[in-house]
Amino acid sequence: MKDLTKAQITIGLLAFFATMWGQFVNQNLSDITEVAKNVLIIFVSVMVLAYVLLAILEWVKVFDDLKINALVTLIVIIAIVPSLSF
Repeated sequence: MKDLTKAQITIGLLAFFATMWGQFVNQNLSDITEVAKNVLIIFVSVMVLAYVLLAILEWVKVFDDLKINALVTLIVIIAIVPSLSF
């Protein structure tokens, strides 16, 4: 597996778990189907965002290092996803 793919998966999972802390605090856990739907939507959107943002940063070569691109992607996703309403 290429380093870029590993970074995309890792950043996606880290961002997903980081954003889920805030979601569970604000949700009513009595309706399990609603919670499962929100978790699935957030997971898919975070993984897609991580894949696309990291691919764009690697393509444009804003920063030369994959680690810096991964950190920038993680910060951007953690800042954007909680503001979305699902």
